[in-house]
Amino acid sequence: MFATSILRSAYPAYKSPYGPKYQYQPHIDGITPKQLYRILPTAAAWGGVALFAVIYYASGIPRVRKDVLQRVPYLGEKYFVNEIPASDNPF
Repeated sequence: MFATSILRSAYPAYKSPYGPKYQYQPHIDGITPKQLYRILPTAAAWGGVALFAVIYYASGIPRVRKDVLQRVPYLGEKYFVNEIPASDNPF
């Protein structure tokens, strides 16, 4: 019997001109640049909605209102200042 590895290594592999032309495709953990380009706008939109939800739910916390929301230009000075009227003061 002949050893198949000896016979196959003597001849170059046939590559059909009509077959697929394979090329290396760069990826990071299986995600290609084309997939990343398609996913990125959707991920950014979901991230923006999540950030808005966190700020909305945390806006009732006085520390968040004072340290974060009041420092937003043009909006912080008007909408996030919580002044209690004198009529609501129990003392």
